Amino acid sequence: MHHLRVSLYALMLAAAGIPLYIHLPQFASINLGIGLGTVGLILMVIRVIDLVQDPLIGWAIDRWPKAQLGFGLVAAAGLAVGFPMLFLLDPGPGVAGRLVAVLVLLFTAYSLGSILLYGRSASLAERNGPQGLVTLAAHREGGTLAGVILAAIAPAALVGLGAGALGYPAFGLFLGALSLAVALITLPIWRRPVLPGAAPSLAGLAGAGALRLLALALVNSLPVAITSTLFLFFVEDRLGLAGVAAPLLTLFFLSAGLSVPLWTVVSRRIGSRATLLISMPLSIAGFIWAAFLGPGDLMAFALICLAAGAALGAEMVLLPAMFSVALTQAGLQASLAFGIWTFAGKLGLALAAFLVMPLLEWNGFVPGQTNTPAALTTLTLAYAVLPCILKLGALGLVMRLPDAHLESKGPADPAQAGG
Repeated sequence: MHHLRVSLYALMLAAAGIPLYIHLPQFASINLGIGLGTVGLILMVIRVIDLVQDPLIGWAIDRWPKAQLGFGLVAAAGLAVGFPMLFLLDPGPGVAGRLVAVLVLLFTAYSLGSILLYGRSASLAERNGPQGLVTLAAHREGGTLAGVILAAIAPAALVGLGAGALGYPAFGLFLGALSLAVALITLPIWRRPVLPGAAPSLAGLAGAGALRLLALALVNSLPVAITSTLFLFFVEDRLGLAGVAAPLLTLFFLSAGLSVPLWTVVSRRIGSRATLLISMPLSIAGFIWAAFLGPGDLMAFALICLAAGAALGAEMVLLPAMFSVALTQAGLQASLAFGIWTFAGKLGLALAAFLVMPLLEWNGFVPGQTNTPAALTTLTLAYAVLPCILKLGALGLVMRLPDAHLESKGPADPAQAGG
């Protein structure tokens, strides 16, 4: 039941994250009438706020370890209130300002829950040492992927049940109810004692190899962020596959979820670094193939979703687990460090929105409308070619990581493990 509760909390966070990263651009542009350039600017402003608040959230979690139950409940409550507010917004004067206010609430709650869940890895793991952390990561990311699939199919399913406005108002209410239910079910995981550790410093993070992993997390988040942000546009406007975006997105994340046990076994046999050197080229191959697709190429894109999803499964499990191992072996508190880690990932999403959305708008791309060949070419380059280049950069960083930063030779001392 313990790992199941961890999975459920991760499911809640993932179900909250997908609307913010995948559905928000479409909802804001179509339902609220906000231009893509403005949406990108809004997400960049939110990231500037995160630059300050995410490390502060991590510091607060480390500073008051006995308050983790309260932190867990506050995060869920913020999501429960924020999502109905977001998806019940009406277009009109001042809608951009109202959108920013609601997004600040949601991203703060999402950050708090994410940093708490990842920062408490050592405390939540049922066994000490790297394998205990990898096992926890597998259950956590399994829940994450289940939440992603749930959020990906929910709007379309709600439309099928008769919901209007693309299903988004009903979706907001659904996410609010889900957050409340999960908050109650997962109360016991936050009553576990927090393992002590030293406050992280720049020198301590560097000595643990964590700075290398932070750089990798930022670079690797960029291609994922770009493809996530543009997924619906590429499927519906470039491939002309309106109505199948939700099943394709489900296929992508289902492939990621089913691959998690396989990557976990592989990493135990050959190590985390070697496993990533297998999974990342698989992702790059998918990006390259996508650049050559045209209207109606459903089966080809479905195969790309399978390959790219499987590659994502390895990264979702291994990268945070590697970071947790590095912190735990160095005896460092993890929440502040994971506050920086969380910000690095969200910065990638903001940079993606800030760079590619204005680029699309400047080249005449309009979601849901008939677009010129030049606009669609820009969309293809942004969705497929640019992520491929960025992924090569992430692969280069993995190749430069020494094995000592990834694997442990023995279990960590619980007295020195970060919480």
